[in-house]
Amino acid sequence: MAKITLVDDDENIVTSVSLALESHGHTVKAYFDGAAGLAALENEPPDLAILDVKMPRLDGMDVLRRLRRTTDLPVIILTSKDDEIDEILGFNLGADDYIHKPFSQRLLIERVKAVLRRSGIDGEEAAMSPAAAAAEASARAIKRGKLTLDPARHDCLWDGKPVKLTVTEFLLLQALAQRPGFVKSRDNLMDAAYDDQVYVDDRTIDSHIKRMRKKFREVDPEFDAIETLYGVGYRYRET
Repeated sequence: MAKITLVDDDENIVTSVSLALESHGHTVKAYFDGAAGLAALENEPPDLAILDVKMPRLDGMDVLRRLRRTTDLPVIILTSKDDEIDEILGFNLGADDYIHKPFSQRLLIERVKAVLRRSGIDGEEAAMSPAAAAAEASARAIKRGKLTLDPARHDCLWDGKPVKLTVTEFLLLQALAQRPGFVKSRDNLMDAAYDDQVYVDDRTIDSHIKRMRKKFREVDPEFDAIETLYGVGYRYRET
């Protein structure tokens, strides 16, 4: 179903995770240090990357940080650390999901399915005819003031300039932009960007919004279309 690159220095985890993913039809390439993994991800981008945090040469956060300079590739972070700061850092850097070790194979498979589904790589639209798929994609395209969102191409433009968003960021912005002026609570946004099997807390949504604003302000320092209503949620304001 998907091409997945796994980067982890624990051979037991690489073996067990690879077998679990391959049993569900995925193709897995594994690397045992961050530098080798980053080179592979840049040379042969997969559909999804799974990165361990603690690795030799380059750790998972460094790999993620460098990836986000050039790509919105979906990324799941694995870590043996039970540290909230690391999780927040991962989301701030643009991780799409985060799993603490030890984890069950079933949990990992569900998280992988969820991220692939959100990125449109789960094959669920395969049964649609090309014409029907094109019509549906066109209907979902959004134009709000300076913002243009094209879900079919995963393209985001602000005043004609491209803004590279991760899958999760794109889904959150799409949920906000669909109804300008209407407030979306953090729970609403969680529902829009994550499957029921995936639990995230308020700070995860806040981290994604913060990172998204930063990206827009890199192309327009005056960007203020995403408003925070403290204690309530967020809304999109057409400009």
